[in-house]
Amino acid sequence: MDAAVIVVGAGPAGLMLACELRLAGVDVIVLERLVEPTGESRGLGFTARTLEIFDQRGMLAGLGAVEVTDLGHFGGLPVNFRILGPAHSGGVKGVPQAVTEQMLEKYASDLGADIRRGYEVVGCADRGDEVAIDVRTADGPRQLSCAYLVGCDGGRSTVRKAAGFDFPGTESTMEMFLADVSGCDIETRMIGETVPGGMVMAGPLGDGIHRIIVCERGTPPRKRTEPPSWAEVSGAWQRLTGQDISAGTPIWTSAFGNAARQVTEYRRGRVLLVGDSAHIHLPAGGQGMNVSVQDAVNLGWKLAAAVRGDAPETLLDSYHSERHPVGVRLLMNTRAQGLLFLSGSEMQPLRDVMSELIEFDDVSRHLAGMVSGLSIRYEVGAGEHPLLGTRMPKVELVGEQGKTTTTELLHPARGVLLDLADDPALREIAAGWSDRVDVVTVTVHAPVHGEPVAEAKAFLIRPDGYVAWTDSSAADLGEALSRWFGAARQKTVD
Repeated sequence: MDAAVIVVGAGPAGLMLACELRLAGVDVIVLERLVEPTGESRGLGFTARTLEIFDQRGMLAGLGAVEVTDLGHFGGLPVNFRILGPAHSGGVKGVPQAVTEQMLEKYASDLGADIRRGYEVVGCADRGDEVAIDVRTADGPRQLSCAYLVGCDGGRSTVRKAAGFDFPGTESTMEMFLADVSGCDIETRMIGETVPGGMVMAGPLGDGIHRIIVCERGTPPRKRTEPPSWAEVSGAWQRLTGQDISAGTPIWTSAFGNAARQVTEYRRGRVLLVGDSAHIHLPAGGQGMNVSVQDAVNLGWKLAAAVRGDAPETLLDSYHSERHPVGVRLLMNTRAQGLLFLSGSEMQPLRDVMSELIEFDDVSRHLAGMVSGLSIRYEVGAGEHPLLGTRMPKVELVGEQGKTTTTELLHPARGVLLDLADDPALREIAAGWSDRVDVVTVTVHAPVHGEPVAEAKAFLIRPDGYVAWTDSSAADLGEALSRWFGAARQKTVD
């Protein structure tokens, strides 16, 4: 085989997955159709959950100084994410997606991922014991093979189509234009600002460049093979706002719709899908890249365990069982947001009611948790601890090696057993998994933002940062370790 895993697509999802696989010691090839990155940045930041993911892998330094904001929206209606509490940072703004991709590509390359540009995947076949991939390159056709193939190749995924995934949902009913333009003065307009005939948004990006979004109601979506012309974009802007910006210089233009589709299964045999390959939706609240990165981090350690032969088949199946419901809620909330900020005046009463509801803390907390990904809880077994099944917050710890944090302990992308009570019995049980799980005997240095960490004597944290077991869980530690990390290593006999 050419590699244990071949990833198709060098966007944020594919690059993040490559990083996760390399951290686990798995050889990976990333195939990208484009010879060079486009430099386009549909996203201009990322959510608090994605910030936490980058932090837990030590990647934030690669982005330099970042600006964190507590402000967000749901369907154009302001939501203050501070309601989620001080334990969770706000989202990051002002970081173009192209910069995030550059950071991820550097990390993936430094970790040893083989990134091949100018490789267009045109077909694939799961042969039972391997996957064969047909590729078109400048030097002619090629065929590669791998143990597992992962499609991270976007909403028009070739992998999804070639592997026969079902992709039910709804078609687009409208078309929106997105563009960055220089050379003209455009008044700032907040997301969701409705005008007679449609919706517009505009904001400065610096260096005289403005980001605009324009949706003209009643305009049916077109099947496009090329980006819309600047004349189309500026014409729609003028019809809706009365402002002529046609003399501006477009940096790039794009069109998108409100189609909502999701595959019925995230895995078919040796082929898996991540991110937009598995789900497409209206880009409301910039959730697309964030959910894609979170898909990749959920899958990475599980796929690595399957490649190494450590994990039972059920672990790889848990990628679908955990992330498919997240995709369902993603499509639900983006469709709801689309109704709020893309509909006409007939939707104003609902906007007014929603604005009133958001003033209630419980409603605001619910919506903020939904669009940020912070409210995700996985089924990891019965237990009473409030952190069970959720992501471990950043907590300061102290042990024999000095001070550390839960975030720093996750940098190697391994499992972590926090022994907070200096319990030799727990350490003895975990010894059989020492090749996959780090046992750290520490105490909580100080209470952190009221998080209920000190109420437990031990935590088992998965490589993706989610709490899989505490000492109050119904299962014992050995059962939890076997479920998430496979069978214990056999003891050698002298």
